[in-house]
Amino acid sequence: MWLKQLSVFSFKNYAEATLYFAPEVNAFTGTNGAGKTNLLDAIHYISLCKSFLNPVDSQHIRQGEDWFMVQGDFDKDGQSEIVACSLKRNQKKQFKRNKKAYTRLADHIGLFPLVMVSPNDSAIVADGSEERRRFIDNVISQTDLGYLDGLIAYNHCLTQRNSLLKQAAKNGSLDKGLLDVLSMQLVELGVPIFEKRQAFMAEFIPEFNKHYQFLTETAERVSLVYESQLLGGLFADLLKQQLERDRLLERTTVGIHKDDLLFSIHGDMSLKKFGSQGQQKSFLIALKLAQYSFLHRQKGFKPLLLLDDIFDKLDDKRTHKLMQMVSADDFGQIFLTDTDSGRINRIFEEIGQKVRVFEINDGTVQQLETA
Repeated sequence: MWLKQLSVFSFKNYAEATLYFAPEVNAFTGTNGAGKTNLLDAIHYISLCKSFLNPVDSQHIRQGEDWFMVQGDFDKDGQSEIVACSLKRNQKKQFKRNKKAYTRLADHIGLFPLVMVSPNDSAIVADGSEERRRFIDNVISQTDLGYLDGLIAYNHCLTQRNSLLKQAAKNGSLDKGLLDVLSMQLVELGVPIFEKRQAFMAEFIPEFNKHYQFLTETAERVSLVYESQLLGGLFADLLKQQLERDRLLERTTVGIHKDDLLFSIHGDMSLKKFGSQGQQKSFLIALKLAQYSFLHRQKGFKPLLLLDDIFDKLDDKRTHKLMQMVSADDFGQIFLTDTDSGRINRIFEEIGQKVRVFEINDGTVQQLETA
């Protein structure tokens, strides 16, 4: 699978642009603010039905316009697949595949898998456990549509149980019958999610270790551990044991909504506290490359790989190792951004890989000579 053509209309800082891509490496270069990342975001839109930068769709409409459209022409098994996303202000987003509209956007997820590496990934290390759970959920959801449906149902049930606990604190009495029903539903929905996360991590961690070791040449010893309260007991038993605490805090304190990933370096030292910017970025890139390997194996074809501002905070050695890795046969079509077209050409010339370069200047696109 690869993206042959991308067209954007009234999207962010672009009035109109059409780009024709190479099946291997494509680079967007230009100054900061020129619109390089916006093109990656357009690709993200047609693959995953949403922006990776801003969840508010209407804010991607070009200033002064009342609509936007992004359209991509994919080659999948030798067949053309045209995907289009459009939005008119104050209306519902429209998503079509080969001119046929989806009734559920979730049905599109996973058809054109994509892995995005961006500076925003730092939140996976720096922010709370919700970001790390979102990372796990985004990967699994691209390979298991039922997982996403189950997760939505679990979160709905969790909201109901928490509301009941708040109501009990306010009224001074708890409807035990309703609580038992909600707890049972939470268990029935949560256990399959836990089992899928556990199975995913068992497959994912060895891939992560392989990519990190290649990228850093085993310069540091790191670890990635899946942490879940359900590893310590049956979910139903945990809910019963924590009922009094739940009533006191007016929320459900155990469950898969508390799962986390532990990132460590040099044994048991926190990556967030003790890892350098370069070490944290290498860790995050290895996470995303492991995501790519997992999706490739599950889907049976190569996802798109998007690398935004990838050379920032990586030394030359790790940069070359990364480009050498992603240009190999294990990876498919690549899109990347950088402020320096000369650096792009130099790196790929050194590793013997062709690259198609697009110079971006304030929402206009010029294709440069292919290196």
